Amino acid sequence: MAYSMARETLGLTQRGQIDTPQISFAAIEIDLVKWKGDMLAVGVTEKDMAKDENLKFKNSILLKLDKQLGGLLSEASSEEDFTGKVGQSTVLRLPGLGSKRIGLIGLGSTPSEIVSYRNLGETLGEAAKTSKSSKIAITLSSSEGLSAKSKIAIASAIATGVVLGTYEDNRFKSEPKKLSLKSVEILGLGTGSEIDKKLKCAEDVCSGIIFGKELVNAPANVLTPGILAGEAMRIAFDYSDVFTATILDVEQCKQLKMGSYLGVAAASANPPHFIHLCYKPPGGAVKTKLALVGKGLTFDSGGYNIKTGPACLIELMKFDMGGAAAVFGAAKSLGQIKPAGVEVHFIVAACENMISGTGMRPGDIVTASNGKTIEVNNTDAEGRLTLADALVYACNQDVGKIVDLATLTGACVVALGRSIAGVFTPSDDLAKEVLAASEVTGEKLWRMPMEESYWESMKSEVADMVNTGGREGGAITAALFLKQFVDEKVQWMHIDMAGPVWNDKNKSATGFGVATLVEWVLNNSS
Repeated sequence: MAYSMARETLGLTQRGQIDTPQISFAAIEIDLVKWKGDMLAVGVTEKDMAKDENLKFKNSILLKLDKQLGGLLSEASSEEDFTGKVGQSTVLRLPGLGSKRIGLIGLGSTPSEIVSYRNLGETLGEAAKTSKSSKIAITLSSSEGLSAKSKIAIASAIATGVVLGTYEDNRFKSEPKKLSLKSVEILGLGTGSEIDKKLKCAEDVCSGIIFGKELVNAPANVLTPGILAGEAMRIAFDYSDVFTATILDVEQCKQLKMGSYLGVAAASANPPHFIHLCYKPPGGAVKTKLALVGKGLTFDSGGYNIKTGPACLIELMKFDMGGAAAVFGAAKSLGQIKPAGVEVHFIVAACENMISGTGMRPGDIVTASNGKTIEVNNTDAEGRLTLADALVYACNQDVGKIVDLATLTGACVVALGRSIAGVFTPSDDLAKEVLAASEVTGEKLWRMPMEESYWESMKSEVADMVNTGGREGGAITAALFLKQFVDEKVQWMHIDMAGPVWNDKNKSATGFGVATLVEWVLNNSS
């Protein structure tokens, strides 16, 4: 399959290549004192930092390192007021070890969640970047009592954190920084094929997360619907042994009667592209068919209900395709992992929501591809209109389960904040599956009610429904709207990720959703 992608010229801005950090990971066993490299880091709990009456560490690993350093580690940690709390870290350049530096990273009182170890890895990655280290190692001061399975999961989480902690999106800077880190060795958590396999899988997932981040970070003058379709085609080209791609243009969407989606796209000078990637395993029978559907608004002005005011975030509406980014990020990862026994459809109705004389107006009625009619009482509730036709299309792929992801409502952000995505589904079984996957990845999901009585606010006098109800329960009514376009025989879940798609502190995309989607697909593979 030939691959080519047009380049946008608006503003003459061209992005650099998506550059995943090239870091090698290895799990080894070695005497910490003898390990040689740029930095040896130790993840410590508050309990590990306890000292006896002689101000000596009670923890055996810290005591051994401190003895080798002539008591300087104990002395320096006291001077730095390092107690092992979450978020604390200190890097010291002390003579006496094979490593140039030693770092202590706090894990808190009892790190019970896997996300604690991912955060440990991110802190280590940031420290390695700051110190321009090329080779680093990480160990835990207390790993006794951990099962072999837990150790493997912790090693994977640390590796994920390191990659994401060192990553910077430099594509649009005139003088991008170069990453020094090349090698990470994980000490004391076991060795062998199982942990090596898990570390390789972590690298594959990270490449998808970074891909998702860079799709969201790209400005709308660079990432148009056509360019997003080109990125999907690139996935199919790079992993042509397991992927095929179908891109539908306006005329083809008209033939499928996607009036809801095309109504949103009508105002933009950049034409819509309906994107369908299909993953089929390289060998063996397919036992499960899944669909991942992502909202793909590469820019959302609000349409005639234009976004106004300081809280409207119109300057950040490039992230309104965060659902699509999660779906394609997962596709990239799965193209490398190649799970058996599962067929996965990745579906995105990509377009822009703009303003022009050809655009959709408040009060217009559009007809979705399942024949249902929608009175558009707010053009800024456009994502659900595109998802309506995408969900109908997904159901027609003969899948048993569908998960859609969308930066859909501000109401969900008000309810759950910036760190947690809302989950809506009529299926208890599907809820258990996806929530279990999120527990493994550390991405925060919270199941929300689908209160059927709220549908009353979505009824129209002139059509089958309106596209938005009142302010109260806005995330719930949005999910109830989407439900109208899903076959009752299909298990379906909607994830509203409007909060966690973006990190306000870092002013950057998070890559949210990729890891959980990959984990869920792997759990459905044979």
